[in-house]
Amino acid sequence: MEGGYQNNRQMGMHDKYRFVENIFEELDTVGEWFYNKEEKLLYYYPEKSVTNLAAAKVEIPRLKHLFEFKGSEKNPVRNINIEGLELTHTLRTFMETKEPLLRSDWTIYRGGAVLMEGAESCQVNACYFNHVGGNAVFLSNYNRNNKISGCHIAYAGASGVCFVGDPKAVRSPSFEYGQFVPVNDIDTARGPKTNNYPANCTVENTLMYGLGQIEKQVAGVQISMSMSITATHNTIYDVPRAGINISEGTWGGHEISFNDVFNTVLESGDHGAFNSWGRDRYWNPDVPVMNKIAKDQPNLITADVIKTITMHDNRFHCEHGWDIDLDDGSSNYHIYNNVCLNGGLKLREGFYRTVENNVILNNSFHPHVWFENSGDIFRHNIVTRNYYPIGIKFWGKEIDYNFFADQASLEKSQKEGTDKHSAFGNPEFINPSIGDYRVKSTSKALAVGFKSFATDKFGVTSPALRKIAKKAPIPVLKGIEGVSQSQSIEWFGLQIKNLETLGERSATGMPEEIGILVLKVDAGSPFAGVVKANDVILSFKKKTTNKVAELVAEQQKNKSDKTVEITIFRNQSTQKITLDKPLK
Repeated sequence: MEGGYQNNRQMGMHDKYRFVENIFEELDTVGEWFYNKEEKLLYYYPEKSVTNLAAAKVEIPRLKHLFEFKGSEKNPVRNINIEGLELTHTLRTFMETKEPLLRSDWTIYRGGAVLMEGAESCQVNACYFNHVGGNAVFLSNYNRNNKISGCHIAYAGASGVCFVGDPKAVRSPSFEYGQFVPVNDIDTARGPKTNNYPANCTVENTLMYGLGQIEKQVAGVQISMSMSITATHNTIYDVPRAGINISEGTWGGHEISFNDVFNTVLESGDHGAFNSWGRDRYWNPDVPVMNKIAKDQPNLITADVIKTITMHDNRFHCEHGWDIDLDDGSSNYHIYNNVCLNGGLKLREGFYRTVENNVILNNSFHPHVWFENSGDIFRHNIVTRNYYPIGIKFWGKEIDYNFFADQASLEKSQKEGTDKHSAFGNPEFINPSIGDYRVKSTSKALAVGFKSFATDKFGVTSPALRKIAKKAPIPVLKGIEGVSQSQSIEWFGLQIKNLETLGERSATGMPEEIGILVLKVDAGSPFAGVVKANDVILSFKKKTTNKVAELVAEQQKNKSDKTVEITIFRNQSTQKITLDKPLK
């Protein structure tokens, strides 16, 4: 009975939750096993498909790592590619996660199915990490110009891809949340002490889901004590904690772009789909002390995060926290052209964050505990609710020229002293039902400086990965003045929208307000003569489709189907219709 050290807050074991295994009395369902060490006998409860255990193949993991690249800065491993392999069945390492990072929320095991240390210009391409026991890929200490690309990481025991440098490269490091180096003892030189950390490395076009099967303090992409890491065009979902995590500011320069991150924070709390903290050498958990340090020694603020961290053109979704959560002193960020689907955007404590031209749906901006002269900017964003400030005495450098979905939210912000030149109204998104949040040329949001950006470029790019990746949940918009919850769209010659009002329900005879209402059928539509105006689509390819977004997502899963079965509601009854032509 031991554990609890995955949490770097030094709280010991949880008072309720336990993970237990290898108990003979619990061997009561298929797929479970028990090993009797004294008898050297393995018991297994087989699947029904296994009829002859004597002829079955039994595989037992023996290795923590399948590939190790081991070099150094002076003598690096160079130019090795791993491509097109399936890597599976490595040992679980959850009882070895004992290394604290810099005042991190969690401890870590420095290893993975692929471990790179002292490597240059090496790649992992198009590999399938299938139920590995711990981290899939771990870049430790000195790494330069390495790339993970086109990979599929499913149901890993821990994290997807980790970039973690050497704590000895950090000036005046502290390792637990409440620890800090006295101000007079801080090394004030800028940047790292050595080159023993990952830099100029990339993870791209990689699908990650079901991570944290055993460990819960994990991320799809974890970055700590690294510089200029690029995470781009990745799809990450169904994870217990954040999809992308940046621990502390050492040393910045990262680019987080075109990622699709959703269904996050499923087994934890108080963070988001993207999570960071900036507990750098100057940071102190005591706010008055922090105020004094920031005022007396402002140069320390960017002594660790020496390069701006850029986040742009991502789509984030979190139902149990924030979509974007910059916590505890996260500083020196430029955040633009992102879509927040549900949880909003939070900035706590830090300095020099510019947040502009983002779309924040069914939520808003969450400023928490800002310092005087923070240099923070929040402008040209579309928000659909009023701000949620906590502990705010100082409002940064500029909070203005934003666009609110309703007048009351704007007026509330103006009473707080912000948003003098901001405006409100219907943003006029082009097609929010399918996630197109560009605005029309008549949108009033353009007058306050918002600029449309593409909202269909998120996530993995390879056709094979896109085919199997889940789709992010598209929200029904709420709280926008003068518009219903959804707008109509054109889909294969049908003009359709979500059925959502009492009037629409009455006109169609629907017993409840669900389904997809057909408003118009064009003569050239493949549905012409089959579907009629005022029909309600209830299912597509035998899958229930109560929303337009569900219908569109289902159609995109398999575009080669020669016939399509649809269930509609017409004349007070359901009817099944078969379309004998593919939808392309």
